[in-house]
Formats: sequence, structure tokens, C-alpha cells
Amino acid sequence: MHEYPITLRIVEIANQQANEANGRVTGIHLVVGDESGFIGESIQMYFDVIAEGTPCEGASLSIERVRPKLQCTACGRYFERRPFSFSCPFCGGDGRPTKIGKEFYIKDVELEVD
Repeated sequence: MHEYPITLRIVEIANQQANEANGRVTGIHLVVGDESGFIGESIQMYFDVIAEGTPCEGASLSIERVRPKLQCTACGRYFERRPFSFSCPFCGGDGRPTKIGKEFYIKDVELEVD
């Protein structure tokens, strides 16, 4: 449910760019981390409804997922956590949480300009 206001804002930003360029939106690319708190499928569902009748109508929405990673406190390498383990697969050290996987941003907006 909380994807509605963020999707509305995404459409507003893309529409603003289209209006400034006197064009229409053909694609929007998002980067969404798995731990961002947003669900890509919900964003897609709201996008189709919110974009109707705007310069975004008919545009494609692609979502690049980012899986969360831990950083080893011993060797410093980044790795994806295995189920029930925080151990580094390279050296066996302890993994600590990072910001990787919490991203949420518009990577780019594609426009068609006459």
C-alpha cells in the first residue's frame, strides 16, 4: 500500500521531464533494493493505473533489483548472506550489514521528443 505515494511521485517526476522536453515518456528505469521496503510488483501495478492519461501512459517500467550484501569484518569482502549464517564464505569472518540492498531511485527516464 505504501508503494502508491512513491509511484505517484515517480510518475510526477517523469511527467515533469516530458513536459519540459515537450515529449512523452517511453520508459522509466528504477533501482530497487530488496531491503528498501518497496515491492516492485506493487509499483508496477500502481504505475499502470496512475500513468493513465498522462505522458507516462504506455511507458515501460523496468525495475533493477539489488540483493542485500554483508561485509566481512575480517577480510572486508562483500557477500550475500546464506540462510541461517552471517559467516563470510571467503574467510569465515563475521558479516556486518551494509547499505547495499536498501537503494531506491530512478536510474533514468526515456523520452520520445518530436
